[in-house]
Amino acid sequence: MNDSPGWASPGSAPSDGQEAGIPRPSSPVDGSGPAGQWSPAQPPPGQWSPPSAPGQGPGAPPPTPGWGGTPQPGPGWGGAPMAAKPGVIPLRPLGVGEILDGAVSTMRTHWRTVLGVSLTVSVIAEMVVILVQRYLLPEPKSVDPNAVGAEALRQATDSAQSQLLTSAPSTLIAMIATLITTSVLTVVISRSVIGRGVTLREAWSEARPRLLPLLGLTLLLSLMSAGIMAAGLVPGLLLGSGAGGLALTFLGFAAACVVVLWLMVRFTLAAPALMLERQPVLTALRRSAKLVKGSWWRTFGILALTYVLVIVVTLIITIPFGIIAVTLDSDGLSEFLNSSSTDFGWPFLIVTGIGDVIISTLAYPFTAGVMALLYVDQRIRREALDLDLARAAGVPGYDTLKS
Repeated sequence: MNDSPGWASPGSAPSDGQEAGIPRPSSPVDGSGPAGQWSPAQPPPGQWSPPSAPGQGPGAPPPTPGWGGTPQPGPGWGGAPMAAKPGVIPLRPLGVGEILDGAVSTMRTHWRTVLGVSLTVSVIAEMVVILVQRYLLPEPKSVDPNAVGAEALRQATDSAQSQLLTSAPSTLIAMIATLITTSVLTVVISRSVIGRGVTLREAWSEARPRLLPLLGLTLLLSLMSAGIMAAGLVPGLLLGSGAGGLALTFLGFAAACVVVLWLMVRFTLAAPALMLERQPVLTALRRSAKLVKGSWWRTFGILALTYVLVIVVTLIITIPFGIIAVTLDSDGLSEFLNSSSTDFGWPFLIVTGIGDVIISTLAYPFTAGVMALLYVDQRIRREALDLDLARAAGVPGYDTLKS
């Protein structure tokens, strides 16, 4: 299996037999490879600047955005060269703003497909979560604030176990919903890059065969994270509840969090590689590590900014819906204020559920878009993927390259 395949839209898996039709990777432009090495496959001479369409030239009206459009600002003398833009992003290395804008542009351009899948999955997932919380889960165990010593420790342990049991079903349902939306939306985003639309039926048809490998990837990363956290906590827990044991537990927890964070960023592009290159799970992990190498901090910064934006949107939506829910469920509010139980009624669950659906409908496509476009950006920087994308989009001047 070629470890640096060309652009492989869903449905055309890269293989060694296709290697002759794929431009060989160029040296990374982010400083991780030798300088001055360019991809052997380049557009024909004279095609670096956008060709003038009929009626364009001196004295002609200003060109429209896209291929032959307004130059994008960038570093260097006179700014970055103009690039083809057949879809939601220009076909060149992307800035942070362009990645975020590309994710939003995909939601806006293909809103029927994007919101169709995210809204459907969000509604079904939220209904299942509400029913499970209302009828299947036991009442959370309360903690006596006056308890001390061994009794306080026992109550805290029982409460933590109860919270884990209560949150496990919703976490599992959210993971399944994320898998479905990520797989389908990655297909939509891969088409939007080259300016092509896709229906919900077509996206689901192409994404469905990759659901099980994507589930395997998610479970593997989850088990990896759990194993690292256990390895960091167990030595301190075995040492006991004294000062030394607590200090070792804290240090082990902090070290485990750092390692987990480093690995999750390193493997963050595994899901797009698995979907778009039709790679198996372990190969997708290696591909992600290769693409992120040398750009870990940049990748971490983009992901952190993405999740900060998601948190801000979540707070903007959650606060008013929470106020409305508590106002409507006056019985649940009085019980909450007068006792340790939080047994809210149907009005509270329904209103907060609507807020959660709105959040998920917006957050799923945005985060999936950022992940997919970050993957595309890294491959443009390291493997000259923009040449393959330009050919796939039918950009003039690129169809004469060897394919």
